[in-house]
Amino acid sequence: MEPLAIVSFLAAVLAATWRLATPFIFTSLGEVFSERAGVLNIGLEGVMLIGAFTAFAITFFTGSPVLGLAAAITSGLACGLLFAFLTVSLSANQIVVGAALNLVGLGLTSFLYRSIFSGRMETAREYVSFSPLEIPFLSSIRFFGDILFKQNLMVYATPIVVLLGSFILYRTAFGLSVRSTGEHPRTVDSAGLRVSMIRYASVLIGCGLAAVGGAYLTVAHTNQFNEGITSGRGFIALAVVVIGRWSPWGAFAVSLLFGFFYALQLRLQAVSGITIPYQFFQAMPYLLTLVVFVAMRRRAAPPGALGVPYKS
Repeated sequence: MEPLAIVSFLAAVLAATWRLATPFIFTSLGEVFSERAGVLNIGLEGVMLIGAFTAFAITFFTGSPVLGLAAAITSGLACGLLFAFLTVSLSANQIVVGAALNLVGLGLTSFLYRSIFSGRMETAREYVSFSPLEIPFLSSIRFFGDILFKQNLMVYATPIVVLLGSFILYRTAFGLSVRSTGEHPRTVDSAGLRVSMIRYASVLIGCGLAAVGGAYLTVAHTNQFNEGITSGRGFIALAVVVIGRWSPWGAFAVSLLFGFFYALQLRLQAVSGITIPYQFFQAMPYLLTLVVFVAMRRRAAPPGALGVPYKS
């Protein structure tokens, strides 16, 4: 490839990196709160699917992606309330409940999509969504303009949400309670705080943000809903949390890394002259997830009470 073509290729990959990392950022940030409070939710895939379908359906019928996003958050909170009730109040196994949530999310959204949109498949592909917002002057800067200043509102919101999440987790009394609950819940209980309420709040935050991550796929990225549209992103978000060391900014950085993997494989499929089967490129983000996860496994120390039910 010529130098100009290489620069153009790199710019296209980096421009797509932030967009493709956005669902990971929202979902992994939410899971950071949940796991920091000691609750492991492997049902992120199901919550993302429910959020994606809810946002798509409400946006389709109302014409407002804002209402669709609000509905998705509501659906995520409902999932979080159910998950917290089963795992925190009833002390059910968190892994089993999370796996069940994934199955429910996949089955329920597929059933509803076929039932509601079976005769509207074509019209369902054309509806109002969050469109790219070009920032005047800055968007015209060579190379960096396409990468940083031609994104949609949900993409622009990611660093703000991460900054807010980091502030709450490390600079507020609630954040201190969350972190303490994930490490020593009995100490928190002894201090007069309700461990169950802190875990409920953390799970609700986690599922709400996971639903936003799913909603992004339908109202700001693909502008349509397909069965299983999340394609394993919820599971990768779990790995992002571990590799990012249960830190909001760590999750943000690792999400960008996986966004880069996704963008790279998409662009490589479009490069002419490459004879490698496209299935290899599609599998590349998941293979790289395993490689990075194995490489970082000894550097990560999970919260001490992660996955352990607490009874006062």
